[in-house]
Amino acid sequence: MRDALVAAHHGTLQAPPRVHADLGDGHLVFTAGHLRAQGLFGFRAYDTLVGAEQLVAVWGSDDGRLRALVHGDELGPRRTGAIGAVAVDAAANPGPIRLGLVGAGTQAWTQLWAISAVRQVREATVVARRPERSAAFARRAAEELGVGVRAVPVVEDAVRDHDVVVVATSSTEPVLDADWIAPGTHVTTLGPKTVSRHEVPADLADRADVLLTDSLAQAAGYGEPHLFPVDRLTGLGAVLAGAAAGRTGPDQITVFCSVGLAGTEVAVAAALCEPTPRGRPRHGAS
Repeated sequence: MRDALVAAHHGTLQAPPRVHADLGDGHLVFTAGHLRAQGLFGFRAYDTLVGAEQLVAVWGSDDGRLRALVHGDELGPRRTGAIGAVAVDAAANPGPIRLGLVGAGTQAWTQLWAISAVRQVREATVVARRPERSAAFARRAAEELGVGVRAVPVVEDAVRDHDVVVVATSSTEPVLDADWIAPGTHVTTLGPKTVSRHEVPADLADRADVLLTDSLAQAAGYGEPHLFPVDRLTGLGAVLAGAAAGRTGPDQITVFCSVGLAGTEVAVAAALCEPTPRGRPRHGAS
């Protein structure tokens, strides 16, 4: 995923904003990408009608042959988790982290899964609207990832005095106060982020020293204005490539607005289907 973000910055990953095909009661949505260096292109398709099963398809640009099909809902959240982990590794202060998770759904889970692969999580807390969900999340983290996560009753307990805060909700109103974010914290927001619907407060931008996103084009292409000033957003790929500054001091607040860079699903599908030394696809490819 780090390579894909850098490729997008350099233009060797062609990733236009997602396309919505209006079907009356909802949309069929396509995100596409062309990986020039690998000679691959493809798309991901999902809907806003009934929550249908998703599909990712990858072709070779040299011969036009279909190289991979990935069916189901697993790839998208894993892709988003990997992008979030790259952002944390690039923008959070170095070293082990104390992680706060607001939300206990699939997106929060894949963020924890990926972040724990790039940073040592010395302590983690999670909060959800339903306490039983945060408790189940904590049990799963211990069993599957070996990460100790403590379920807390209120959002403030998962935000104050943390090195990294991940907000992964569907809330259309802010679930936290900007004043809860301590100097030096990195924040990732995954949920709604337009002027009328947003899970984090607008004044978080006033406190932030650095505002990052994985796709400037997609952030600017929302149906209504982005919550944060688009002219203040910096591309994560540009930071990774050394073409733009990210965090420059330990007390700075950094915020990553995840929009799901189009084309990265194709990059993940292609990586899953790379031959292993035994000549077989990686586990999970189909």
